[in-house]
Amino acid sequence: MASTTAPRRVIHPVHALFLACSLPLFLGAMLADWAYSSTQSVQWINFAAWLNAGALVFAGAALLWAAIDFLRADVRRDARSALYLLVLITTLVVGFITALVHGKDAWAAMPAGLTLSVITFLLALAAVWLGFSTLRAGVVR
Repeated sequence: MASTTAPRRVIHPVHALFLACSLPLFLGAMLADWAYSSTQSVQWINFAAWLNAGALVFAGAALLWAAIDFLRADVRRDARSALYLLVLITTLVVGFITALVHGKDAWAAMPAGLTLSVITFLLALAAVWLGFSTLRAGVVR
């Protein structure tokens, strides 16, 4: 006896690309902040600022795609999709605050820059995990 559930929507490849590309950039920004806190070489904080800016571009595109997908009339909305959208919004807001902190002088950006980079990376990791686990085909046999 085979029990099946209604197939869930599958993540679009472009949405998956935007979502997945932000994670290594946020990781790189966090590692560059960590390298700056260890070495005090100003170039590391510049790397962190640029990596964070690139990650915000991809995360913003993923947020736009997720919001349009969430608001479509023909798509079933559930709590996990709403949580995914909320975590993605939070990632973008904290990432933007991180970008503002990195806009300060290198000495003034620490230790808040490193702390915010860690929080942003963890939020991005949660968003990627929720995005890929929520939006996958779910036919159970």
